[in-house]
Amino acid sequence: MPHHDVDLVDWSEYTRTRNELGSAFTRILGYFREDGAKSISAIEDAFRARKAAVLVTPAHTLKGDSAQFGAYRLSAMAEEIERIARRCVETHEGPDELIETVVALRPCFTETMALLDRDATPLVARRPAVFGRRAETPAAGFGRAG
Repeated sequence: MPHHDVDLVDWSEYTRTRNELGSAFTRILGYFREDGAKSISAIEDAFRARKAAVLVTPAHTLKGDSAQFGAYRLSAMAEEIERIARRCVETHEGPDELIETVVALRPCFTETMALLDRDATPLVARRPAVFGRRAETPAAGFGRAG
């Protein structure tokens, strides 16, 4: 299945991981953010240098870490990079065919992390507009009962 057809996040897998990690969840998600960014940078650098063998390890790492959090589209993209890079190593070819996937990897990671962060810290996204007071409806106006 092409990675375009894979959901960005599988929320049931994400919830399972969150429940299993308990109070360590936020810390581990932070590690994923840091390690994922490093893996993506390593993939981009290796691709620019046309070093298929160097693509394999960061793609493999990103694949597993992403799947742990239910980030299945990111995991599928990393899996594609790893699979094709391994084939390129075996056939002594350059990884040129990966250009679209490598270019799309960082935006996918950014979008995925925004979703995971929003769910991990729901109070930030759901904070009321006016603390301690009921927001007025637009029809009510100042000093009028709605």
